[in-house]
Amino acid sequence: MKFLHTSDWHLGRTLYGRSRYNEFTAFLDWLHALIETEKVDALLVAGDVFDTSVPGSGVQELYYGFLYRMARSKVCRHVVITAGNHDSPSFLDAPKALLRTLDVHVVGSVGDDPMDEVVVLRDRRGKAEAVVCAVPHLRDRDIRTVGPGESMDEKNRKLIEGIERHYREVCMAAEQRRLQEGGFLPMIAMGHLFTAGGTTVDGDGVREIYAGSLAHVSASVFPEGIDYLALGHLHVPQRVAGEEHLRYSGSPIPMGFGEARQRKEVVLVEFSGGERTITTVQVPCFQQLERISGTLDAITARIFELKASGSTAWLEIEYSGDDLPGDLRGIIDEAVKGSSLEIRRLRNNRVATSAMQRLSEEETLEELSELDVFSRCLDAGQVPDARRPELQQAFQEVLEAFRELEKL
Repeated sequence: MKFLHTSDWHLGRTLYGRSRYNEFTAFLDWLHALIETEKVDALLVAGDVFDTSVPGSGVQELYYGFLYRMARSKVCRHVVITAGNHDSPSFLDAPKALLRTLDVHVVGSVGDDPMDEVVVLRDRRGKAEAVVCAVPHLRDRDIRTVGPGESMDEKNRKLIEGIERHYREVCMAAEQRRLQEGGFLPMIAMGHLFTAGGTTVDGDGVREIYAGSLAHVSASVFPEGIDYLALGHLHVPQRVAGEEHLRYSGSPIPMGFGEARQRKEVVLVEFSGGERTITTVQVPCFQQLERISGTLDAITARIFELKASGSTAWLEIEYSGDDLPGDLRGIIDEAVKGSSLEIRRLRNNRVATSAMQRLSEEETLEELSELDVFSRCLDAGQVPDARRPELQQAFQEVLEAFRELEKL
């Protein structure tokens, strides 16, 4: 049986206000073709299907259109989708009964019974061929109780223990089903979390899952009986603790300019005769992103090179020269004129240096995170450094509560 592991599609994501609909369409077309060519039996999507909890109608059409193609496939028999921290559990779960009739299995939220997250995949004759522990993003309230006056260390400990306990219970339930079905069945586990030592890059949008906590799980929380662990959340393809069968597939398209030169891939996992084979397939670049930084001469020289090659790249430009051009934007606009290049962001680092204390006229709010804005408020209020960690943690917890409410 052959599985294809992917995650973090973030359908509906924009880049500095620019729609990426065409990229998502091209990716899903490519993914469909790969599944047919490689004769993939089951597709695993490990969370963050959407970028927001309430995706637009066009984005929903992309999603359901793709699932319809999978249901009509003569090759792919199953699709298993779990929720990520960007997804609304209720939104994903709403059509799950209907999708199940198409062999699309969706787990958006944690149920009362661990067996609710166990999916037995069967061939067209009804014979079991694999068991999947379809664990969605585990929210704080799913895995721990809050005690009065608990310290950060206590909170982190409870989070790790809760995650470990949840995987143990679901895998035990899956083991029971595997024994009931008889014979050897591969056990696949899914998850959407941040593992210790995980790699991220600047501008990828990956945020801490648990507000006010740096609780990153180690590979030891996952039971040994797992034959393959398909993880989502981190956008850089990578192994967990160097283990070949514990993996993040990464995001299929760059989420920001920090990922522009990163190799994107999906993971093929095949079980045959008791043997497991893992290979990766590189995802094509559907929209070139390029970050250009340096002096004005260096920036314009690179732009002219791209123009000469007929590039359609989206550009993030960072000026770091010593001089302050009178009309930086006008000069850059003139340089790209007559080409298919698009400037998605222009940052003057000389101005940005002084903007560390205050917002400059050239700095936009979209360049700041919520925590950046809150820090500016603390600066304006002359809040002592000793009080800031506590206030920042409280702010993050309030912010995460709002995000959870948006998903309901």
